[in-house]
Amino acid sequence: MDEREVDSKKEAMRKKALGELGELVALKTLVDNGFEKITHLNDTKRRNYPFADLLAEKDGKKYAISVKARNKLQKNGTLNNRYNLKQTHVSAVEAELDAEAFWMAIPFDNNSYSVRFGSVAELKDASGKPLSGIPMGEECAYGKEWVKDKPHYFDFSYFTNMN
Repeated sequence: MDEREVDSKKEAMRKKALGELGELVALKTLVDNGFEKITHLNDTKRRNYPFADLLAEKDGKKYAISVKARNKLQKNGTLNNRYNLKQTHVSAVEAELDAEAFWMAIPFDNNSYSVRFGSVAELKDASGKPLSGIPMGEECAYGKEWVKDKPHYFDFSYFTNMN
């Protein structure tokens, strides 16, 4: 295996680990916000479940939730201001799970994280066309900010993309 292949494999493992960390933060955040019957779909339904990572309920409503964890900053130090969100399977997932599609965006930096939560239905441009991502700029108009710059207490050096 050449050096590029090794680097590529390490990067894939780093991203996977960051995603799993994000899902753990998402689980805690959902509990903190009164959600119940939380299920990790990749563990209970099938591996790489389309669109949704979690299924949760609150006040009798079911939520199919896609969790997007990212480094807050890109490698060049600028804000990572858009998180990809493929909406191709949303309708099928909503029908199969009898749940409404939502997303959680979780930007991490070396010392803290934030959490935004919103409906996929609201992710539309001015003409009503669905967006292919979650805009995460400083003045994000989508979703609600549930957690803002909450300190975390773990060594983030493995997860950072700034190496």
